[in-house]
Amino acid sequence: MDKLLMGENKYKVLIANLSQKIFYKDRNSVYVSCNESYAYDLKIKPYEIVGKTDYDFYNKELAEKYRADDKRILESGKTEEIEEKYIQDGQEVIVHTAKAPIKDEKGSVIGILGIFWDITESKRIEEALRESEEKYRALFEATPMGIGIADLKGNIFDGNQSMQEMTGFTLEELRTIGVGALYVDPNERKSLLKTLQETGRVYDWEVRLKRKDGTIYYALLNVDLLELKGHKVLLTTARDITERKRMEEELRKREHFLSNVFASIQDGIGIIDKDMNIIRVNPTAERWYPHAASLVGRKCYEAYHGRSERCKICPAQRTFKTGEADHKIIHKSGSRGEDNGWLEIYSFPMVDTPTGQIRWVIEYVRDITERKRIEEELQKSIHQQTAILNNIPDIAWLKDKESRFIAVNKPYAEACGVSPEDLVGKTDLDVWHKDLAERYRADDRDVMETGRRKQVEEPLIDKDGRKTWIETIKTPIYDDRGNVIGTTGIARDVTERKRTEEALRTAHGELELGIQERTAKLEETNKALLAQITERELSEAALRESEERYRKLVEFSPYAIAIHSQGKIVFINAAGAKLVGAVNPEQLIGKSVMDFVHPDYQEIVRERIRLMREEGKNMSSTEERFIKLDGSVIDVEVTAMPFTYQGKPGIQVIISDITDRKSAEEALKQSEEKYHTLIDNIQDGVFIIQDSKIQFANEAFAKVSGYTVEEVIGKDFREFVAPEDLEMVIDRYHRRQAGEDVPKEYEFHMMHKDGRTRILVNTNVGLITYRGRVASMVTAKDITEKKKLESQLLRSQRMESIGTLSSGIAHDINNVLTPIMLSQELLQEKLTDEESKRLLNTIKRSTHRGANLMKQVLSFTKGVEGERNALQVAQLVSEIRQIVKETFQRNIRIRTDIPKDLWIILGDATQLHQVLMNLCVNARDAMPAGGTLGISAENISIDENVARNNVDARAGPYVMIAVSDTGTGIPPKIMDRIFEPFFTTKEHGKGTGLGLSTALGILKSHGGFMDVKSEIGKGTTFKVYLPAITTSEKLKGQEHQYILPAGHGELILVVDDEDQILRITKKTLETHGYKVITANDGKEAVALYLQHREKIKLVLMDMMMPVMDGPASIRELRKVNPEIKIIVVSGLTEKDKLAKVDYVHVQTFLSKPYAAEKLLNTVHDIISTK
Repeated sequence: MDKLLMGENKYKVLIANLSQKIFYKDRNSVYVSCNESYAYDLKIKPYEIVGKTDYDFYNKELAEKYRADDKRILESGKTEEIEEKYIQDGQEVIVHTAKAPIKDEKGSVIGILGIFWDITESKRIEEALRESEEKYRALFEATPMGIGIADLKGNIFDGNQSMQEMTGFTLEELRTIGVGALYVDPNERKSLLKTLQETGRVYDWEVRLKRKDGTIYYALLNVDLLELKGHKVLLTTARDITERKRMEEELRKREHFLSNVFASIQDGIGIIDKDMNIIRVNPTAERWYPHAASLVGRKCYEAYHGRSERCKICPAQRTFKTGEADHKIIHKSGSRGEDNGWLEIYSFPMVDTPTGQIRWVIEYVRDITERKRIEEELQKSIHQQTAILNNIPDIAWLKDKESRFIAVNKPYAEACGVSPEDLVGKTDLDVWHKDLAERYRADDRDVMETGRRKQVEEPLIDKDGRKTWIETIKTPIYDDRGNVIGTTGIARDVTERKRTEEALRTAHGELELGIQERTAKLEETNKALLAQITERELSEAALRESEERYRKLVEFSPYAIAIHSQGKIVFINAAGAKLVGAVNPEQLIGKSVMDFVHPDYQEIVRERIRLMREEGKNMSSTEERFIKLDGSVIDVEVTAMPFTYQGKPGIQVIISDITDRKSAEEALKQSEEKYHTLIDNIQDGVFIIQDSKIQFANEAFAKVSGYTVEEVIGKDFREFVAPEDLEMVIDRYHRRQAGEDVPKEYEFHMMHKDGRTRILVNTNVGLITYRGRVASMVTAKDITEKKKLESQLLRSQRMESIGTLSSGIAHDINNVLTPIMLSQELLQEKLTDEESKRLLNTIKRSTHRGANLMKQVLSFTKGVEGERNALQVAQLVSEIRQIVKETFQRNIRIRTDIPKDLWIILGDATQLHQVLMNLCVNARDAMPAGGTLGISAENISIDENVARNNVDARAGPYVMIAVSDTGTGIPPKIMDRIFEPFFTTKEHGKGTGLGLSTALGILKSHGGFMDVKSEIGKGTTFKVYLPAITTSEKLKGQEHQYILPAGHGELILVVDDEDQILRITKKTLETHGYKVITANDGKEAVALYLQHREKIKLVLMDMMMPVMDGPASIRELRKVNPEIKIIVVSGLTEKDKLAKVDYVHVQTFLSKPYAAEKLLNTVHDIISTK
């Protein structure tokens, strides 16, 4: 004890006033002394601790832990440093503790020195920085998209894990090779950079890149030009779309494959619509009915069966009616209607996915003539075989080639619970459980395919559910040609034998189990003996270790401790010498303290020294910078206090090297700043959900939701999900939290702050650790505008497909109307009595009405080109207002707002009247109880940004006409269909469904477009946009020409494949002074022109003809005479046909049906042109 007290006296002065808690214990863990700071925490005076132990101050559990630490240090002779947590005044406190053994001159351990201090605040700062860095790094690394940062020269700075996995390169390799090495075609990168420099952002840019292993893949890039730490950098996100490209190619190949499969199937396949028209057949069906020529387009009962009306029993009709598959066997008809075989027909419904309605039926037809012949062969021997079967005591049966029962004996029928007759014609699937039935049928196929007898043991479950085992022998049946036509089977009950075998197996298994259990017991006994031996050896080692308690007395403190007096160092420990790079403490004695203080901190240190000398104040811990002997700079934390050393005033300091901690804090700070910049500038929304609350969100997510980031944080994620998708999103969230495999990417409707919905594609990155607990990280992309454009494109494609059909119909009908119109005008000159005039006027009105109807049908698809004049919108609206006022019911109020300075538009007045009237009629019908119909107009200038949001819009000046109502509104679910032709919500007979589609077609032909907004219960507004002309143009008036021009014997070549048109056109021209020759196709026209080249002054050429069509004929005629005059004639619109013949320089276009006046004026104008 005396030796311990001597050591204590040596250092007592040194530690008396330290702010760190310091204590001494003897080798029995009894306190010898402590400093004021330690005693203060225990609420005692330093002298009161002497002779006490940890049990006097701490709870039993904590005291035993401290005693165990002491024992370990006393036995090992090694210094230990640990961090510990405990609760003080209700708060968690973290302390850093250092315990070192104290030894005498002989090396014997005589006690323990302990130092500890509060590091709660520094730990909190470190944890906050680490958590922040981990959060942003986790977002960066966990994002499923590849993210990279590079400069404009292509040098790569950083890339997340997804980017490295996508390219196959490590981050270090990417930094070495640069961006350019990843491109397959360098020009693709040049083009991207050019666009980026022009716009500052590149969105959905598709490129080909190559991986480290040389493989090429497709990627979709989004690139932003950002400023990071004063430098311009490119933030790139990349998605690997190789799989999507592969799937597109695979889909094309699959479609080609399925088409080949359809063509190569040896059974007949046909697709039939509700009117029994054949839509498509495969080559097999065509071969079966060569006498019916082409089957497509004909009625199935006419082509297949030579009937004039529908079949009474038709599988296809029943499928259309019931929605279920049907089946029938019929005679196969020959070319003269005779029976020449048998067909088995299966009909299956084909459902239109969007509507859920059956649109077609597919008929699968198999020629079973050979099967019928085989069945007849089988029937010949059935009676004989049945008699044999019934005399067999075992189960026995006969089956045909399709595994249908032909005959069974009574034991078999009894097992099934039915009579033998009830099983005839059925299969195993009708009798047994599916698994058993499939097993039986597989055996049948094996016997028929190999032609060999087969013996198997298999289960049988009878009608009462009783399971037995049978031994079955199946044998093939042959016809007189040696072909297999069925199978016969005999089965014997072997259940008892199986039970005996099972009993033997059970006994054997029990014996094996007994042996295993006995072996296991012996092994456990052996392990117990080994454990006892091992425990004894460990106890002996512990005893030997406890005896080794000696080591040389060393410098006990792991921290630098120094004392300086009058500016000179008078004491420093080994840790202090090591801190500044000295070989030993003696090297530093006598040196000036200020030699080691960095110039930036010398003024602060001098002030602290002054305060301690003059006022005797202790200085709290502060961060400073020291200069080591080698000139390097380190960060330190210094605690100082006044001190008397060897009778002289001095200052004691305790110094900790915090260079590594400061470096880590700076790195964490920079990392947080980098990842914070990346996440906040990424185009996709990123957010983290924990306990159903949003704990983190970036600027992009806040922007798409309409909130600020601060408003988003803490909200329940369900508040952002639209009601229609809420159940689906919640279900997927909870299933993912439970670890189930759910789709990572899906679309949902998001509720915006203003109440509107946006469409987002949601990608769940996965479960991450956030603030020490599990959370879900999600990225989301706003695809609302993309969906809107896709909808517009889809609607445009639907219109085009219907337009193709309409064009064909219009061409044929216009060909029919042309001779009627011309004949009526010729007859009007000859028949002058009143009755004839009345009838001819009726014909005239009807033909013009038919022609106008065809123009209306075409206007919503191709855009009929009427005569375009400069028009005043105010005049158009005024005329519409007058019509509405006179014809609509009185409870409809009309409000117009037309400014005087509206721009002029160029258009067909009749067609634009039709557009506005259609919109007004729809508005009226939406207000059955009355309301307000508004018509307004204004000048609008559309820029490039606005034009991008509508596929039909172009930048430039427009006049916008709005037609609004206060009616019922349009339901959102049908909004995408309102422009479809023939779609209507009105009662039958009150609407054709062509109004809006016709209006849209007219607007497109004028270079305009339409927009609609509607709210249920409040009304609808249609906005019509028509291109404006800003130059002054006079409004054109049309003067009707009553005197028809006549010819002077000029020869005209008329070419058309319709005989009626040729005859009536020839008659009309000849009546008015022209000579005419005719041709039925282009080939004949070229031949006639070669014969009469010098006489023919003009050619009227139809565009759609067999052998040689109009464009081809015109090219041939131009070769003969480049100066030939040609009038193109067609039942389609000028827009359609002139697009194909512009390059051959025709003089003009004449649209069918045409009146004599139009024909004669056009011919006269062209012939008169020099």
